[in-house]
Amino acid sequence: MQTLRPGIIVVDKPRGPSSHQVAAWVGRLCGMPVGHSGTLDPGVSGVLVVMLGNAVRLTPILHRDDKEYVCLLRLHGDATVPDIEQAVASFIGKIYQRPPRRSAVKRSLRIRTIHRIDILGINGRLVLFRVKCDSGTYVRSLCHHIGLALGTGGHMAELRRTRAGIFSEKDAHKLHEIADASECAKNGDVGPLSAMILPPSTVSGRLQRVVLRDSAVDAICHGAAVAGVGVVMRGTFRAGDEVAVYSRDDRLVCLAEAILDSSSWQPGTPGLVLAPRTVFMAPGTYPKGWKGGHQTRDRQGHNL
Repeated sequence: MQTLRPGIIVVDKPRGPSSHQVAAWVGRLCGMPVGHSGTLDPGVSGVLVVMLGNAVRLTPILHRDDKEYVCLLRLHGDATVPDIEQAVASFIGKIYQRPPRRSAVKRSLRIRTIHRIDILGINGRLVLFRVKCDSGTYVRSLCHHIGLALGTGGHMAELRRTRAGIFSEKDAHKLHEIADASECAKNGDVGPLSAMILPPSTVSGRLQRVVLRDSAVDAICHGAAVAGVGVVMRGTFRAGDEVAVYSRDDRLVCLAEAILDSSSWQPGTPGLVLAPRTVFMAPGTYPKGWKGGHQTRDRQGHNL
């Protein structure tokens, strides 16, 4: 099978296998190491973002993304529609949660934000709702607490993730679709499988951009800091912000932390401005603009 590019494939995880099992299976089909963002319990279906190759370095960004779910809550007793609506609405905003006992993470108290809850239908003791929430929110715990607020008790009967950050159900591929595309790739046609793999810039595009001159790219790929003289364009950001660094032909070079506010320097000026944190581009992709282990410098001795 021809080599596939690293990137992101959005999977429609079925109920049954764990997120780790699904990601590992996709990795075997694509022939690359994998990671995934936002674990789904085996009994939960929906959007699972799988990162292929060095795109696993996007994990810190993807883990911060908010999530959206459709949930079926089963109450343990009868409640009126107005009482249900009032109880559900009371959980919009910041809430305290402790991970369920079955969770693999430490059960320490945490604060999460419920951005919105829309009730989609009520049928007796069954309540169907859509919730938009912070990453790391336990919908199972939310259902339990809604039941406690109503005085009836309740539990999560079914759950489906419909969105993870910018990725929704319409972006997701079912496992049999990925398997079919993998078979095509084995027979020499990598087109269907390649079309499913989104470039890392799909995620990094949400960050403020910095564009490098060609002569500066390879030095960054070797771990050098970014100096203003190597920059041809920059967005607006503050010191400490995460920014995406691109080549002139719109290829992602790295993610970096801003050393200075963007308002304090201009492209082409000397001085270090960005500290690379996650490099995606391989060294040698661009001709190096430095020799003998040292970067090319301008007349003032600043890194290019």
